[in-house]
Amino acid sequence: MKPYVICLMHSSLDGRTHPSRWRPKGAGTDWFEKIHDELGGDAWVIGRVTGSEFAKGTPYPATNEKLPRENWFARRDAKTYGVVLDAHGKIGWGRSDIGGDPIVVVLTESVPDSHLSGLRGEGVSYIFAGKSEIDLALTLDILSRELSVKRLLVEGGGVANGAFLRAGLIDEFNLILSPAIDGAAGAPFVFDSTEADSDKRAPIAAMTLESTRELGGGVLLLRYLIKNDPSR
Repeated sequence: MKPYVICLMHSSLDGRTHPSRWRPKGAGTDWFEKIHDELGGDAWVIGRVTGSEFAKGTPYPATNEKLPRENWFARRDAKTYGVVLDAHGKIGWGRSDIGGDPIVVVLTESVPDSHLSGLRGEGVSYIFAGKSEIDLALTLDILSRELSVKRLLVEGGGVANGAFLRAGLIDEFNLILSPAIDGAAGAPFVFDSTEADSDKRAPIAAMTLESTRELGGGVLLLRYLIKNDPSR
């Protein structure tokens, strides 16, 4: 069964997601982790670029070891998992968890054996969700079947968020909106795409504002329920 998917993001009024660029500075930037914890996901997922910000290692060395393209789990007993989309195995982790949550990397079968060996050596779990491109629906199915994930938080960056949105997989969108503006080119947005997907639109049939919550200091938490159109 597909997990219930909530996208949680924090942005300025113009939809940008790098608080260091916001003016005025420090506008409600301490709320993300609090709301993350409140939402109580069994797992959270980020893209490769965001995942790289947490990495402490370097690319894994070459190996003669041949490994099967089968899901591999260092742990199955965690309360929460940190899932990272890394289709081609670019991240050398140097760690096995993020904030205490065991890392689960989503790969494609095109990754080299050296990368799989490196992940195993560091105790980093991995799953395969496609030949050369990640199938997000398959990713959710595997997380549900193998790790009993029933509630998943999608937390960016913008390209990863946009991919889930265009795949019609997001059920709920929670936006922490700060009274700040970026106002310049170059910063990522809440939802974005690669050039290849720039003409694709999300199959959203309706969005319903479920609640508005004032967090203080002009910061709002907006909660929208999303109805996706399965025919698109």
